[in-house]
Amino acid sequence: MPLNVRQIDTAKPREKEYKLTDGGGLYLLVKPNGAKYWRLKYRVMGKEKKLSIGVYPDISLADARLKREEARKVVALGGDPSEEKRVEKLAQKANVENNFKAIALEWHEYKRTGWSKGYADDLMEAFENDIFPDLGKRPITDIKPLEMLTTLRKLEKRGVLDKLRKIRQACNQVFRYAIVTGRAESNPASELSSALATPKSQHFPHLLAEELPEFLQALEAYSGSPITRLATRILMLTGVRTIELRLAEWKEFDFDKAIWEVPKERMKMRRPHMVPLSIQVVEALREIQSVTGRYSLVFPGRNDITKPMSEASINQVLKRIGYHGKATGHGFRHTMSTILHEQGYNTAWIELQLAHVDKNTIRGTYNHAQYLEQRREMLQWYGDYVDALRLNKSFAKVS
Repeated sequence: MPLNVRQIDTAKPREKEYKLTDGGGLYLLVKPNGAKYWRLKYRVMGKEKKLSIGVYPDISLADARLKREEARKVVALGGDPSEEKRVEKLAQKANVENNFKAIALEWHEYKRTGWSKGYADDLMEAFENDIFPDLGKRPITDIKPLEMLTTLRKLEKRGVLDKLRKIRQACNQVFRYAIVTGRAESNPASELSSALATPKSQHFPHLLAEELPEFLQALEAYSGSPITRLATRILMLTGVRTIELRLAEWKEFDFDKAIWEVPKERMKMRRPHMVPLSIQVVEALREIQSVTGRYSLVFPGRNDITKPMSEASINQVLKRIGYHGKATGHGFRHTMSTILHEQGYNTAWIELQLAHVDKNTIRGTYNHAQYLEQRREMLQWYGDYVDALRLNKSFAKVS
């Protein structure tokens, strides 16, 4: 006879598990610990199989009977309820595991071997701060273009258009990766560029030689953090990229030889870069060392010494001394290149110092120590030249 709710509720556990049959293959399995499980017996191609339906009372008697009828329809159509349930569980598991964050992390790990460490870290920081809070837990197959656009427009409203372009392109790559690995069928980020503001294509703002004296005096008078002031000075005197400076570690510097070796993982072209240190740069580093020398990073963050100072730190210095829009950290490279070329220094020396790879200028196999002594002399001239401008002293040009 069919079961009723009273029979189920009053069923007591026994020494061994036992069944209460409802009919049509449905029964309640009562365990020795008192737990009660719905099960369904059915046959597929003459073979008896069992389907787990759920736990009582989470699944009521009426619910269990409904699921029994659904399963019988599947069998009548030639299907297998257990197999369908297994496939459904796999799909649910895939939805959990194949959320946007999981696939973005997988893509990032796969691609980072071809990136500098600084670029990889900056990109992940952008994902963590600007994309994952909105989309990280969403199944990648469920994300629609409007949802992607809404998230990216938050960056647009903040005016960080260069960052917006970089993270939009990265999201586009994540969806493409999901498609080729069989976990998505469409790319909701592929057509968003026309719906978002783009940064104006222009050179980084940079200073001309005649603008340097006033700038240097303003920098010298900067009353904020001496670490970021000195970082700005070192950036200006070495011509390295901001990211190469921010992540610098003390172990990279050999003060006896006055050399800084930037590891290849942090370089844009994935080659180690040797930077000769002028007297001015060594003095600035020694001053910084008295404050941060006990840490691994030369320029640790204010709130977390295990992380580098913010990518905006140097540009904030420039903004506070009145040079917002007139100079940038990257623009110092252009200023250095212009002045050194005007002084007649060898283009190959300059390009190597800037870690450019110009096959027409630097022939043969790349050697990161190439022209080291010539570059050392060139950078010392440049350090002396900048100091003379800062002090309003006359300075001899290169003969």
